[in-house]
Amino acid sequence: MAIFYNKLQRKNPLRPEEPAKWYPVVKTASMMREKEVARQIADETTLNPKEAEMALSQLQKVMIRALLNGQSVQLGDWGSFYLTLNAEGSETEAEATPSKIKKVNIRFSVGTELKDALKKASFTDAASLSKK
Repeated sequence: MAIFYNKLQRKNPLRPEEPAKWYPVVKTASMMREKEVARQIADETTLNPKEAEMALSQLQKVMIRALLNGQSVQLGDWGSFYLTLNAEGSETEAEATPSKIKKVNIRFSVGTELKDALKKASFTDAASLSKK
């Protein structure tokens, strides 16, 4: 298994006078949908696919409830989900009210298990696929 990448030329927005440089960027091969995730979980456990789908659905509900209650959610060594805010700054503390909040973001902080797994990644130039 490999992670596919494309090559993309980009300018540095902080130094637009410098020449653009080439960067490898991930090319997503496909999207694994919830039903497929549930099917694969069922293949690895004693759950049937419908039970695995229900477990994923319940995980989503629990995570949403926890995040809306101001909690972060840690899933073992997998990582943690937490919220951050984009807000307009205020001159005084009293003016720093919820009306200044422009966007709520969900972030994920990778745990050690996923970090270690990613160290084993291999990469394939997506352009090489069309040459075969």
